[in-house]
Amino acid sequence: MILAIVLFLLGLACLIFGGDWFVDGASGLAYRFKIPEIIVGATVVSIGTTLPEVMVSATSAAQGLGDMSYGNAIGSVICNTALILAIALAICPAPVDKKSLFTPTLFFMIAAIFYMVVAYVFGYFARWTGIVLLLLFVLFMIVTVRQGFQNPDQTMTSDRKEWPLWREILFLILGAALIAVGARLLVNNGTKLAEMIGVPDSVIALTFVALGTSLPELVTAIVSLAKGHGALSLGNIVGANLFNLVLVCGLSITIRPFSIPVEKLFLGHNASFVIDLPLMFLGMVFVTVPALIRGKLNRIQGIILLVVYAAYVTFQFAG
Repeated sequence: MILAIVLFLLGLACLIFGGDWFVDGASGLAYRFKIPEIIVGATVVSIGTTLPEVMVSATSAAQGLGDMSYGNAIGSVICNTALILAIALAICPAPVDKKSLFTPTLFFMIAAIFYMVVAYVFGYFARWTGIVLLLLFVLFMIVTVRQGFQNPDQTMTSDRKEWPLWREILFLILGAALIAVGARLLVNNGTKLAEMIGVPDSVIALTFVALGTSLPELVTAIVSLAKGHGALSLGNIVGANLFNLVLVCGLSITIRPFSIPVEKLFLGHNASFVIDLPLMFLGMVFVTVPALIRGKLNRIQGIILLVVYAAYVTFQFAG
């Protein structure tokens, strides 16, 4: 128990330092190459902070643990939106560049609708489903990078002294490495602690593991806000949610197809169909649609999302 707690805290420390270095490296590169901040958040930073989900879900899939892969990916999207982004909004609502936000939001909606249709119609994710999701990931990266370089008027500004290129790359790599190591320590030892106090495996997948692998997004969001990069924070969350579907789920399904797990029942139906999947989709709609219409987010959205997440976690632990 004591060793698990120590390793859990060590993982948290790795995430804090890794998140700080990763944001510094990413924002520095964006400034250097005149790339829009939200584009960097939706690509480079999102890939880095999604590494824990990729590793956990891919490993779980390879071991035949479809429930863990599914719960980690979907739970992470819900956690990213209703907890992490909600905290960022409650602390400091940021203005939104509608043009830059449109592409990652559009791809997320396409991927989410495709994912949900397959889930509701077939109840099983065949290998072709994973391949389609991975193709969406590749297409998104191509489109996003092209758009980033075609919009030099939306580039980042910085008031700090420009670092050497090698230092920015080094911070990016070291930050990503610390994030991955820290998340693994948190997940492994957080899960052990949960099992020691008798938390069911189904709850661990959608809550503890999802929260553990989403901590990089939380740390990155907080660090981004503290450094005045609100758009980087928003872009990271939207991008990370997209990558949880097209990259994490796509890779896991391609490695080993699996059925929709029956984690819990709600009103006699699989809770995944009536709670998890709808919340994943509607949470993003609640955030992105108003942002695309008004060009800004407000604090009340964050508060509402936090209440929803509290209710969701309570439901997971009930019964």
